[in-house]
Amino acid sequence: MSEPSASWLSALKVYGDRRTIVILGLGFASGLPNLLIFDTLSAWLRESGLSLEVIGFFSLATLAYSFKFVWAPLVDRTRIPGLQAWLGHRRSWMLASQGAIIVGLWLIAGSDPVGNLGLVALFALLTGFSSATQDIVIDAWRIEAAEETQQGAMAAAYQWGYRLAVVVAGAAPLLLAETYGWSLSYTVMASLMGIGVLAVFAAPREAVQVIVPRGRARLGSFLYGLFAEPLADFWNRFGRAALLILALICLYRVSDFVLNIMNPFYLDLGFTKTEIAEVRKVFGVVMSMLGVFLGGWAIARYGLMRPLLVGALAGPLSNLVYVWLAAQGPDLTALFVAIGTDNIASGFSGTCLIAYMSSLTAAGFTATQYALFSSLYSLPGKLIASQSGRIVEGAAHSANAGGWFAPLTGLFAGGTSDSLNAAAAQIAVSGAALGAGYVTFFVYSFAIGLVAVVITVLVARQRSQNPPEPH
Repeated sequence: MSEPSASWLSALKVYGDRRTIVILGLGFASGLPNLLIFDTLSAWLRESGLSLEVIGFFSLATLAYSFKFVWAPLVDRTRIPGLQAWLGHRRSWMLASQGAIIVGLWLIAGSDPVGNLGLVALFALLTGFSSATQDIVIDAWRIEAAEETQQGAMAAAYQWGYRLAVVVAGAAPLLLAETYGWSLSYTVMASLMGIGVLAVFAAPREAVQVIVPRGRARLGSFLYGLFAEPLADFWNRFGRAALLILALICLYRVSDFVLNIMNPFYLDLGFTKTEIAEVRKVFGVVMSMLGVFLGGWAIARYGLMRPLLVGALAGPLSNLVYVWLAAQGPDLTALFVAIGTDNIASGFSGTCLIAYMSSLTAAGFTATQYALFSSLYSLPGKLIASQSGRIVEGAAHSANAGGWFAPLTGLFAGGTSDSLNAAAAQIAVSGAALGAGYVTFFVYSFAIGLVAVVITVLVARQRSQNPPEPH
């Protein structure tokens, strides 16, 4: 469907709007805690001598992002005493959730993973829940604060802010920890949440919210309108294909989401924290943005389904480049190639999935349906990711004992496993056996990603036979 075009000048002016600049800061505040508890924390835990199995379970701290639709109605309809009258409904919830994030990160900074692992896990859960709550409110404010013509610029500014936070939260803590230690590193990260606080105070106040009384009849009507009616609409439009579509959403990026032990992998290979920070969190994000651009261009050029299928295949295929990296050892050029390849593929496939999920929503239910889709698409991968460390270590023990995975140790002949020896000693296997464990894991991540390829082919075939009706 063609849309009216705006001039270059008028299109650029929207990026100078106060609300667009505010959402840039809010996007930064949204991206910062997510990476700190999901990815960067794994490097601290590994350096503290914790096993990959334990580190893998820490991915459960981010499950709140997948279930945020459950308590979104409470955020929507509950006032925060004192703050409500001062800041308004949305901004008061933003400030409260940001305060909880700052406290959570400070508590992590003051903890010792070796002596108080349970407390670190509890604080990570607190930070994850507070961050997911912040995301609920930011999305609501973004939609309510701007007209439809500005939503594209608001979404773009949010993504740029979020990705800037990915660079900062991925690189800065590692660089700071190298010199000053992890506690100071996480204290600085907690302080950077002040950018989000400033954005809250700079944000225009949204229209006064009408709080629905929580009587029995009203509550039942509200719950039906929130969950049952949007789901009924989706089911009515797609019929028997609905389950297949939901399966695609759940599994499309599972091969990416299971890669939650990459920092330990790089450290075990012998790369320094500074090298990981510079390559993964700076160069890698640039490559991810390139992938996002290519995904958008491909959809505009070829339509939705063909790029969606390419993205489904590109995701798991790119994981195989880490098999090659493992065999190379701590070679910086190989690290650039592997991370660049994977991040381009990830950016491409992520853009395709977002576009596809957006195409499934119906007028009147867009926000609710998209929130449910976006929660579903990450849930299976995060649950499966909790077993990543166990798979690596289990395969390593098998290879060390001459089991099924023993032939993979041949990839590490000629001294290429030397850098793995220190980490391998922690689980009483050889460096070559640990390398074989990592190779097994990356092949496994490729194999489970192929399920999404098959489902995407089936969905594309069904869509071609029954084109969706305009809505």
